[in-house]
Amino acid sequence: MNAHPYLFLALFLAVAVAFPLLLLSVARLWVRYFQPAKPGPAKNSTYECGLAASGDSWIQFKAHYYLYAILFLLFDVEVLFLLPFAVTFTTLPLGALVAMLVFIFLLAEGLVWAWHRGHLEWK
Repeated sequence: MNAHPYLFLALFLAVAVAFPLLLLSVARLWVRYFQPAKPGPAKNSTYECGLAASGDSWIQFKAHYYLYAILFLLFDVEVLFLLPFAVTFTTLPLGALVAMLVFIFLLAEGLVWAWHRGHLEWK
């Protein structure tokens, strides 16, 4: 078999593009011909758990909850970076140690900044 080395990749790309497009077009045809739209006042209304919508839709969201979540993710993902470093600590060169120390310094700086600004206090 003396096929071009990139023939398999071209075939794979063609199938990867054609398969989703085929499924999307079949779904669109199905909706168009077998499930025609039947709009009405009940279907066009906003569904809120079976209750009629009333009152103002403006809700004040405290940004502190968002900030706590972001800080949690930041220091939670830190472990994912430190664990492989800790496992191979003795076999790594000095440059890796310096890079990890810079990483830990930046994380500590972020923690001190959040603490100094009062973002870690529950209000």
